[in-house]
Amino acid sequence: MDERSKRTLKIIIGLVVAVLLGTVYSSYLMPQKTHLVFGATYMTMNNPFYEVIDNELKKDIEKEGDELIVRNPELDIEKQNQQIEEFVAMKVDGIFVNPIASDKLSSLESARKAGIPVIAIDAAVDNDLIDCTIESDNYDAGVLCAQDMMKRLQSANIVLLKHSTAESAKSRIQGFVDTIKNNPQYHIVDSAECEGQLERAMPVMQDILKRHSKIDVVMSLNDPSALGALAAIESMKRTNILVYGVDGTPDLKSLIKQSPLVAGTAAQSPIQFGRLAAKNMYSLLNRKDVPEIIEVPVTLITKDNIDTFNVRGWQ
Repeated sequence: MDERSKRTLKIIIGLVVAVLLGTVYSSYLMPQKTHLVFGATYMTMNNPFYEVIDNELKKDIEKEGDELIVRNPELDIEKQNQQIEEFVAMKVDGIFVNPIASDKLSSLESARKAGIPVIAIDAAVDNDLIDCTIESDNYDAGVLCAQDMMKRLQSANIVLLKHSTAESAKSRIQGFVDTIKNNPQYHIVDSAECEGQLERAMPVMQDILKRHSKIDVVMSLNDPSALGALAAIESMKRTNILVYGVDGTPDLKSLIKQSPLVAGTAAQSPIQFGRLAAKNMYSLLNRKDVPEIIEVPVTLITKDNIDTFNVRGWQ
């Protein structure tokens, strides 16, 4: 081998050694982040639906050796914005948010500037600062309840229990209203805001019952408000009103079998929500493409099919 070839060989060997040493340094000597921390803020933890999502999410995150920090804004949008700003200041690796109001989460700007991925759960946000939204087919939940009511009753006076600042709740009520709108025999005689809370739904439903002697159906945005309506109806001994909910909670599913007043519930799957949220967050961190919207189907549970569902647990 001539001198020129020897010099070339030495250069090649030197480059190979340098690459190998760099790999060893980056893999073993440079600090690697092995423990990820995530933040989650739900609109309220006074709802078993969000408890189930949180449990599933936490289970999958802790399985990876990582950590989930949970905050409860108690239906206060300012508090939820503060919590997201807190997560940004903590430099969490990802944020899960169940938005109280779809158009008032200004704190997401801070998360985007910090490069923190954000997944919305159960409701969309009115901006492009969310990487992925996981929600039920909320519109179809309202449609299914309306279709079932129309099969049962040829006409009806209807009350709507709403939470108009929550996008998911608005979609459910809109699906119900759109389904009956070309049928004048179905009248919406009253409506009230209850924020999806049992303790708020009961008194507003009692007030409505005092104003109207003839009510046939209550369409509730979720199961807790349906339970509040049911409590009001029973307290005032009105025995001929059908109540619909959305969620598929164990409490309402058990009452479908027991109470003639509970017509049904459009069942969501908070178990799937939690699992999908964790899976897609890790995909985002691994720079994989994820869908902008993941829509989970809903199923109407009534007396006709209740025996095929687990009344003690969630879907």
